[in-house]
Amino acid sequence: MLLFDTHAHIAEEEYELDREEVLERARGAGVAYINNVGYNLESSRRAITLAENNDMVYASVGFHPHNAMEAGPGYLEELKNMSAHPRVVALGEIGLDYYRDLSPREMQRKVFREQLILARELSLPVIIHDRDAHGDLMDILRELGLGAAGGVMHCYSGSWEMAQECLSMGFYISIAGPVTYQNASRLKDVAGRVPMDRLLLETDAPYLTPSPHRGKRNEPSYIAFTAAEIATLKGIDVEKLAKTCTENGRRLFGIA
Repeated sequence: MLLFDTHAHIAEEEYELDREEVLERARGAGVAYINNVGYNLESSRRAITLAENNDMVYASVGFHPHNAMEAGPGYLEELKNMSAHPRVVALGEIGLDYYRDLSPREMQRKVFREQLILARELSLPVIIHDRDAHGDLMDILRELGLGAAGGVMHCYSGSWEMAQECLSMGFYISIAGPVTYQNASRLKDVAGRVPMDRLLLETDAPYLTPSPHRGKRNEPSYIAFTAAEIATLKGIDVEKLAKTCTENGRRLFGIA
């Protein structure tokens, strides 16, 4: 199987003791590519360093809505400089999170808008985080639009109706481990409906661990469980699904 974990956070401390083993298990599961995603300047730098030292790993840089208050003067210039690195493939993760409200909503919206505009300037795809903020997030996307480089709705959690609008804007839809949970009927429905050429797979490791490992630390090798579940929902061979999603990820992130 050929797999692409399009969203993970394996440069974090949860992997300090066994990161090489985690990467080796990923290779053994068929994972050929991992996009390690930043959420502030420090984590974005770690993502680049990890990508520099591992051929299978790429990096994305940006400010998560939780960290919007850290986006001080000059942060856009810092992101712009980091984005010039050849291992950086996207700006993200960016967006809105009204579930935890770790940054004031007004600041979240400001930083989100600024990064969307920067991504357009840099011709980079965007990785969108959206939790309990569907209305405001979609309003901003309608206002500013999606740049020519495209983007992905990371760890999608919205309705099929919202997914259709995102697809019409040019977004890919990325599905994570919760699709394997027994009670995830809405997400299963969305995963079954998303066109094959707009579907991506991710782990969001160390979070959102799929069944049968739910409750444990997630890792890129577990993306195989998500792929198997979606293949079942779509009634197709899992290897075909994995290959198609990998090709989609390479196309979006410009990986030859």
